[in-house]
Amino acid sequence: MATLQARETPDSRVGVTIDNVSKIYETRGEPILALQDCSLEMRAGEFVSVVGPSGCGKSTLMLMVAGLIPSSGGSITIGETLVREPYTDLGIVFQEPVLLDWRKVMGNILLQVELRRGYDKRKYLQRAHELLDLVGLSGFEGRYPFELSGGMRQRVSICRALLHDPPLLLMDEPFGALDALTRDQLNLDLQSIWLGSGKTVMFVTHSISEAVFLGDKVVVFSGRPGRVVEVLDIHLPRPRHLSIRETPEFGRYAGEIRRVFSSLGILRDEGATEPLPALSPHE
Repeated sequence: MATLQARETPDSRVGVTIDNVSKIYETRGEPILALQDCSLEMRAGEFVSVVGPSGCGKSTLMLMVAGLIPSSGGSITIGETLVREPYTDLGIVFQEPVLLDWRKVMGNILLQVELRRGYDKRKYLQRAHELLDLVGLSGFEGRYPFELSGGMRQRVSICRALLHDPPLLLMDEPFGALDALTRDQLNLDLQSIWLGSGKTVMFVTHSISEAVFLGDKVVVFSGRPGRVVEVLDIHLPRPRHLSIRETPEFGRYAGEIRRVFSSLGILRDEGATEPLPALSPHE
């Protein structure tokens, strides 16, 4: 696979600071407290996995980082910018590819360029071709979404998110609907893209294994109202290969996350054997 070079500008790497953020949804009945007092630091160029049960506010937090919904308290800062409105210098990949059925692959990738004034479409056309080659879709520029597999459609959505070379990439369960083999391959492809670009990535997932495999650190969320209960630094060599999931070190990280969920009552495995020893602060 080719490598994706980061843009050479002073702001090509940004960190994210989430400080004591909460979110309350007003409803016709009782208000819903989705997130409570969440604080998190994402260093520039870091791959941060966020894992937690359904409904714990992981996706809500990601949307607040993007400025697409307001927080009810606290603050979010990207680089030096306090997020008060939609933040445009980032890319978002959702669980569903969200492609326009009547537009071909290239048309879907270039959509945001067409919608933004002042963007030179010709300049981004070359980058779109490079991205398609990067994800193994060279030659599919003229296909419609219905002619592609689920994994291929998600690759197109990744190309669209990366088209304007954002320093920050937000990914909300992007591989959750895919079969296991396709998901494994996209994990490898995403790691390769990230290693070659130096972007900061916030990756939301329900999969403990996926979170450990991809992350520099794993942020563990409680059930609703969501809050950060553990931040686990992952000290595994890169690039990571799928075989690393069979190692004792990988097993200890995954076991530690499961232990946290068990302590919260999220996992109830009454017939389980004794858990692996907890990680030391240096592991």
